Amino acid sequence: MKITRRQMLGACAAAGLLVLARPVWAGVTLEIGQTRIETLSDGHLVLPRTFVLGDAPQPDADEILSSQGVTGQIFAPPCNLTLLRDGTNTVLFDAGSGRDFQPTAGKLSAALDAVGVAPGDVTHVVFTHGHPDHLWGVLDDFGDPLFSGAQYLMGAAEFAYWRDPDTLGGIGAARQAFAVGVRRRLDLLAERITEVQDGQEILPGVTARASHGHTPGHMSYVLHQGRDSVMVLGDAVTNAHLGFLRPGWPSGSDQDPDRAAKARVALLDQLAQDKMRLIGFHLPGAGIGRAEKTADGDRFVPEA
Repeated sequence: MKITRRQMLGACAAAGLLVLARPVWAGVTLEIGQTRIETLSDGHLVLPRTFVLGDAPQPDADEILSSQGVTGQIFAPPCNLTLLRDGTNTVLFDAGSGRDFQPTAGKLSAALDAVGVAPGDVTHVVFTHGHPDHLWGVLDDFGDPLFSGAQYLMGAAEFAYWRDPDTLGGIGAARQAFAVGVRRRLDLLAERITEVQDGQEILPGVTARASHGHTPGHMSYVLHQGRDSVMVLGDAVTNAHLGFLRPGWPSGSDQDPDRAAKARVALLDQLAQDKMRLIGFHLPGAGIGRAEKTADGDRFVPEA
């Protein structure tokens, strides 16, 4: 597997005392055989600490976070989308949040511009799950599909959950707006969505891996060529601290915390054992790295 460091710096223009700067897009590019895999920034979220921690044991969680320099009441996790190009297909894993979720996110169009990919070039959009920061970006500013020529793929259980009329009443008040927004987008795309199953090779070199719990039908995906592979985790692991050191603890962002914790433990065991690289949607270092076993639990080691 060939690895190259990528940094694409936006230009700055100055006129008198006025200086305008474009964002800095940074990431890591992996090459597996003839396949090129990149991470793209959709910006970041702004989340209250209580939402992220949920029912994690206190004060143990605070002590672990403090020991790793994580303080304050606000978390700002990055949003890393994955782009795969194999010479035939241009595959985007998740679609970002668009402009309707948080003002700090929804930057995917600029990131695609930075790597020379137009929305019309995308042949497939593969969803890990239906939360807004992963799916709301499928529509453009006029409410039409942004990736006009793409095919869409989503786990069958996930697709059924968000389109179930009973979901709105059972998801809880804090997530009802999620459900309304996701249902509207999935209804619009329904005829173009292919439902996928655990273990299915959905595209050449792309295999679905069930990681349910963060949402009822959450999917991760293994990208593989020969002996080389990398797993797109989605939100199976949502932070680089407690998510690795204490994967069995509940996370406030998971809809089914117990099921998600079991999935997280299983995934990290597999990743460490197989020495497989991973891409985490909300992990630092452009999201690409490895899970390594330590005496105190797993740890995330960024590639860059």
